[in-house]
Amino acid sequence: MDTVVERELELKLVLSPERSIPVPARLSYRTEDPYAVHIAFHISSDAPVHWTFARDLLVEGVFRPCGHGDVRIWPTKVEGRSVICVALTSPDGNALLEVPSAAVAAWVERTLRIVAPGTESERLGLDEALAELLTPLPADDLWMSDPWPSDESQDGEG
Repeated sequence: MDTVVERELELKLVLSPERSIPVPARLSYRTEDPYAVHIAFHISSDAPVHWTFARDLLVEGVFRPCGHGDVRIWPTKVEGRSVICVALTSPDGNALLEVPSAAVAAWVERTLRIVAPGTESERLGLDEALAELLTPLPADDLWMSDPWPSDESQDGEG
């Protein structure tokens, strides 16, 4: 059964050191995709902007700076508030977001209770899928038999 853990919250899009604007967002985690977290940003457009990245990245980013390239995450304090900064980079531009630490940490903990670290692969059903692929079917007997009789004589005649 697929379980979904979601959390609506308001992030701050940092425009400059002095200015930021609120951005409604939804964090989502699905057990059918156990390695990933999804964030939908509800900006002033027809459709939300979606980002997907490794859950491990967000788990680590709650405690220490991490990430390379398109997604970087680090904890910090801004005006006395604990926040998690998320820097996103794409061909369309860059964004720096501040996320309330307590809300993200609680949400991440809920995802970890549902799928413990190190058990994600069990949710994918890879062993079962591989076993199904490798199980011979009745029609496989046709392919497994030799379609060309041997040129060698069976009774030693030559």
